[in-house]
Amino acid sequence: MQLTSKHREYWSKTLNLTMVLLAIWFVVTFVMAYFARELNFNFFGWPFSFYMGAQGSLIIYIVIIWVYAKKMRALDEEYGVHEGEE
Repeated sequence: MQLTSKHREYWSKTLNLTMVLLAIWFVVTFVMAYFARELNFNFFGWPFSFYMGAQGSLIIYIVIIWVYAKKMRALDEEYGVHEGEE
């Protein structure tokens, strides 16, 4: 199958979205954990490093999944590759 410019554009946008979300995941997972002791301020009455380790990272992971699903649905509809309603 020969790839058209529309296929390449769709794939490029998909890769860009994935890379941005993976970069956010990397920062939340590894960078925040590595610098946790330096994040020394209160966030809703708890130390920020404790909050990110206990709950904040999980919330951000859920947001990443939600953003990916929403953006991919919009891209799929834009390029005519969506699978229909849920």
